[in-house]
Amino acid sequence: MRRIGSRACTRALVALAAVAASISTAAAQTTVTFDDSRPDVVYATLRGGAYADRNLQTVLTTRAADTASNQRRALLKFDTQNRIPAGRNVTSALLTVTVQSGSAADTTRTIGAYQVTTSWAETETTWNRRRSTAAWMSPGGDLGSLIAKQVVSNVAGTKVTFDVTSLVKLAVAGQLGSSRYTRVALVDLDPATVDSTRNFYTPDEPNTALRPTLKVVYGSTTTTPTTKTTLRVLQWNSQHGGVGTDGTLDPARFIQKAASYKPDVVSLNEVERYDSYANYDGPAKLAALMKQYTGQTWYYKFATGSGSADGRGNMILSRFPFDATGAQLLGHNGGAVDVVINVNGRSINFTSTHLYYDSTSWRLDQLSQLLSWQKGLAESRIIAGDFNTQPDTTESATMRATYVDSWAQAQSDGTAIAYSGNTAGNTRNTRLDYIYYSKGATSLKLVSSQVFDVRDANGVMPSDHRPVLSIFAVN
Repeated sequence: MRRIGSRACTRALVALAAVAASISTAAAQTTVTFDDSRPDVVYATLRGGAYADRNLQTVLTTRAADTASNQRRALLKFDTQNRIPAGRNVTSALLTVTVQSGSAADTTRTIGAYQVTTSWAETETTWNRRRSTAAWMSPGGDLGSLIAKQVVSNVAGTKVTFDVTSLVKLAVAGQLGSSRYTRVALVDLDPATVDSTRNFYTPDEPNTALRPTLKVVYGSTTTTPTTKTTLRVLQWNSQHGGVGTDGTLDPARFIQKAASYKPDVVSLNEVERYDSYANYDGPAKLAALMKQYTGQTWYYKFATGSGSADGRGNMILSRFPFDATGAQLLGHNGGAVDVVINVNGRSINFTSTHLYYDSTSWRLDQLSQLLSWQKGLAESRIIAGDFNTQPDTTESATMRATYVDSWAQAQSDGTAIAYSGNTAGNTRNTRLDYIYYSKGATSLKLVSSQVFDVRDANGVMPSDHRPVLSIFAVN
């Protein structure tokens, strides 16, 4: 009988433990609701055309207008930086807005919620400028990925909810830059018409039930500080060391933009040294500029595709000193350069390469030599570069046999960020630039990947390519 009683007692204790664990798990979840005006929530509307320099900070309106002057986009910024502790694990984030009025003719409109990739000031922002002293890189707001979209009616009082968990998760984790604020733009995605207006209640609405609301649920476990465990990898073809789409060689313009993305290690292609494009030491110049714009020490390694000291080649810039370096000729005037860096106690082989632009067979020859060389390098391995091939080609399939395409993986994970008009993440007229990591790189965990819009107010880019940045947690 004592044995039976013991078993019954054990079962009861197990049941109590399960209940306690359930209560503990529930208690570990914290809900924060952002529904108050400043400083919790700030807002503005961007309007184009004749209003492109006018600040509209009292309305929230979307419109895909038939004229530039009637184009409108609504901006919201939530103070997740100060209301949610750094590193908390966000499990849910729902943004709800309420329709105040809508055009009678268009009974429904599709509205998208986009990440806004750069900071802006409520009392200063316009269609052309994010702050009075700084222009948007793209007029109408620097938009990243489309996070969610909903069909919105014109009936007053209609509530519309967007699931923005993926965006808030990255913002709180500090993976979107130094600021942990959550910045959202509401944009009409349907074809432009005269009657597409949707007006939404603002955070200053006296009736709190009608205000925009961001409801965030997060866990109590704090992740390891990102500054100690993450590696920000930037890949960018410099076009001959910084020739912009205006035809002007301006390495300072190019590096200043690259530095703004706060990379830890950078792969650069088409870097020139004492040749017809740059009659100076291009690698040394770019490294000096990176130090100038970041105030940090940078290490670099450069190697040409011909094997000579001068000419065109690939370059690696790194905040981490090199434990070892190497270079490999790939044939057809192609090459690769490799460095070993130590991040969070882990050795990482980081390689920069550039494949031939006009021949599949030559690129496959180069890949064969590249991958054969890489097999002799220790894990973990990252290969970045301009592969001059699209994602659906034999060349890309060859890489994916043993490496992971970080942008494609981030898309699958819901952590890929691009911008309006380029949600595919094209780095030129298609995807040509890649950051691959080896399937055996168990110490690397992909956090996110982003392609940036680098056009200035006149539509000029510092290179004919766009940069791609992938962030890895290093365990």
